[in-house]
This record gives sequence, C-alpha cells and structure tokens, in this order.
Amino acid sequence: MDIKQKLVVSVSGMLILSVECFSQNQTGTKDSVNMSKRVETYAADKFAVTRPLNAEFTYSAPYNFTSEQLGKSLPESKVTGFTQLKLSANYNFIKRKTWMLGLAAGYRRTSIEADITRPEGGIKNVNDELHYLYSSVNFTYFSKLFNKRTIYTSSLLVDGSERYFERVKGLVTASMILKSNQRTKLIVGMLVNIDPSAQTPFMPTVAYEHKFSNGFSADVAFPRYLYLRKLVGSSGRLSVGSEIDRTSFYLYNLDSTSQKYEYRQLDLNSGLVYEHILTKYLLLTVKTGMKMTTSGRIFRKEDSFGDPVYEITPDPTFYFNIGVSFNPFTLLGAKK
Repeated sequence: MDIKQKLVVSVSGMLILSVECFSQNQTGTKDSVNMSKRVETYAADKFAVTRPLNAEFTYSAPYNFTSEQLGKSLPESKVTGFTQLKLSANYNFIKRKTWMLGLAAGYRRTSIEADITRPEGGIKNVNDELHYLYSSVNFTYFSKLFNKRTIYTSSLLVDGSERYFERVKGLVTASMILKSNQRTKLIVGMLVNIDPSAQTPFMPTVAYEHKFSNGFSADVAFPRYLYLRKLVGSSGRLSVGSEIDRTSFYLYNLDSTSQKYEYRQLDLNSGLVYEHILTKYLLLTVKTGMKMTTSGRIFRKEDSFGDPVYEITPDPTFYFNIGVSFNPFTLLGAKK
C-alpha cells in the first residue's frame, strides 16, 4: 500500500473507530444493551484500520496487458504469475495528551512471471522478484480550530530497495472532526505531499462512518476505500466495496547506463472482505474480487509518474488476499 494513503487512513481510522460503537439493539434489558455495546466496542478495537503488526499475501490470476514505450504501441503481452508478500509495523512510542511520536516500517516482495511479445516477433520469458522497503517517523498533534477537534501530522519518509535507499519524502496532513456521535462520524482534511515524483502534491481527505438501524454501516476514507460493512456475530465482520492499493519498486540495469527507474501501479480492488477475530490479539483478514489497474508506469527516478518511459494497461483480473494482524497493545481485548 502507498505510505501517504496509510497515514491518512491511520489518522482518520483511529478517530472514527476509537469512539464507542452504536448499539444495534434498541430494545431489551439494560444488561443486553450494555453487552451489545461491549461486543461492538471490542470489534471496533480489533478491526481498527491501524494495526501494529501485519502480514499479508496476495495472488492475482494471469492477465493480458497492452503497453507503450515512449509513446510507441507494443504488442499485447501476458502476466502469467503475480504474487506479493507484504509486512508492516507501526507503533507510537511516545504518547502525550496533545501529541504522539511514532515509527512505521514495511517491506513488500513482488514476484512477477510474464511472457513479453517482442516487436520483431518471438516471446521473452520474464521471471523477476522485486523488493521495496520503507520507513517513516510520524509526529501527531491534537488541537482545536474553530472550536473543532483538529489533528495535525507530519512525517519524514524514506524508501528504497534491497540495494539502496532511494527517496526521502515529507508529508503533512490536517484533519478536522466535524461530527462525532454514536451513529455518525465525519472528518475532513487536506494532505500535502512533499515529493517531486508525485503528480498531486495537494489532496483533500474525507473519513465518514454512519451506522444504520438495520445493523449495516457505511465506512468511507477518501481516497483510500469505500465499504458497506456488517458485523457477523461477535467475532466477524463482512464488507463489500472497493479500496485502492499501490505497487511500487525500483529498477536497475534496464539499459547500458547507470540510470535508476521506478515502477508504480495503482490498483482498484473491488469485492468482499471478511475479518475474523482469532484471539484477543490476532485478526484474520480475507479479501477477494476483481483488480482493475488504470496503468502501470516506469519513469526515471528524477522524473515524476506523469513522465513515463514505459506504460502498461492491464486487463481486469481476479485477486485473492489473506493476512494476519497482531495487536499486542489492544486495551479492550480483555473485555470480550
């Protein structure tokens, strides 16, 4: 996933899901209402967007793609194998009443097998394993603006490959809580991305959650995801919707020069998500559906995503993702 998107969702998700969930049981005894609240509060804590330790594996079915090199169309080719292993960790090691300081780090291994059709004829078989690493120091400050609770974050990010550190980036966000009650939470904000390779240095952010009386809830974190959710018993949650993910890695030795390149691919994953609480510290997540990629681009490291030297447009394909999250810092685990 993209670091920028993770930090935006981290702030919004933390604020939305830390508030006690609305009880779906409007009738019955006081004990039953309190029990329902405790179950939903426990689930909200376990299903929180920000998870201290996370490991996941993604498989994409084979798909065809078209490509262009410096504006020249190339023959259609095929990706015959695509898998990813993702590991991430984040922790706020200093917490005060008005501010927090934390660290985040992650690793992604992308394995690709492809049959590339050469312009002059014939097939070139490609079997590559790419590695991407990142880390960040994150500062969060809580304040008020226009008498509304406002959260400011600043981050210093470093990424690279197994060979070299490649980029140092900055990120600044501001998020204001416009509404927060038992049924509806609304947060709006702005993100500033200090990265010469980014196409959009400024981006609005919106986090919205609303619990309906029939037990369903709408959960939106723009630009990250949009889901309709439903708790399943006391240990599960089923969601349907879409989310954005990004694949990124650095490339070397593509030509006879020492030029470094970066590849980025933005995916829209649509389908079903099921989350299940295994223990008070472990959460299993399964996702499946269709992956749509608008484009994947290779560009020189000193250029931006908007100036590619090579561009691919993949066909939609089926994907499957399974992950396990470990949260040893949960405060509500003992209250199940």
